Amino acid sequence: MTHIDMNSQEFQTELANTWTFVEKVNEQFGFVQNPNIEVNEGVAMGLARNNLIYGKRFCSCFMVIGKTKEEQETAENRVCPCKIALEVEIPQSGSCHCGIFCTPQYAQQQTSKEETESVTRTHSQGITKGQAEALLKEEQLDSDELETLIEARTLGMVHFILMDVREYMEYQMEHIVGTDALVPTSQFYAKIEEHHNDKQTPIIVYCFSGSRSHQVQHVMKSMGFVHVCNLRSGIMTYNGAIKAGE
Repeated sequence: MTHIDMNSQEFQTELANTWTFVEKVNEQFGFVQNPNIEVNEGVAMGLARNNLIYGKRFCSCFMVIGKTKEEQETAENRVCPCKIALEVEIPQSGSCHCGIFCTPQYAQQQTSKEETESVTRTHSQGITKGQAEALLKEEQLDSDELETLIEARTLGMVHFILMDVREYMEYQMEHIVGTDALVPTSQFYAKIEEHHNDKQTPIIVYCFSGSRSHQVQHVMKSMGFVHVCNLRSGIMTYNGAIKAGE
């Protein structure tokens, strides 16, 4: 597994270069940063990491397909800022898939939305064992649903494995409290073998934005895992407890 030291001079230099790159993209296209600082930091660190490993700023919200440079080229991996973001996602939604590039209007709307949610957000409590079991059978989960399931697991109502499929560096930066396993997408097929005996156990996968984990979800199903849930929008929208380090 490739580990990158976030405190190394090499990484810090690359991260500074990535921020310069982000600023140039914003200036060129009239974009602004996402009002959620954690989103911007997570994406920038992922881009820096990918540039160090692959020599290109592959989109940090998707699995990088291909072991060689030739395979990566033919796999049409997204390179930031990707064509689909510039031509489809941002014009239609106001933001790229990862969220780091936004229109000024989208950023303003998100700021207002987050202010409202911070006042009105409530968390589901008093869930029954049957409700928890039914929720665990869903294909896609939102933040509150995952938080509810983690609470239900603590109370012994359900059992599942919470699996982070981001990279080691991202996990060290922050991860959901209650995470049981780290299976980085860059080492997926090697690391998932460690869970060969867990195919009958419900597994919830998550990444930064929900894209990599959605891909992993389908691959795991094809490998015989009975039920795999995906945290739909990833850790970037998770409202529960998170922590840094191991």
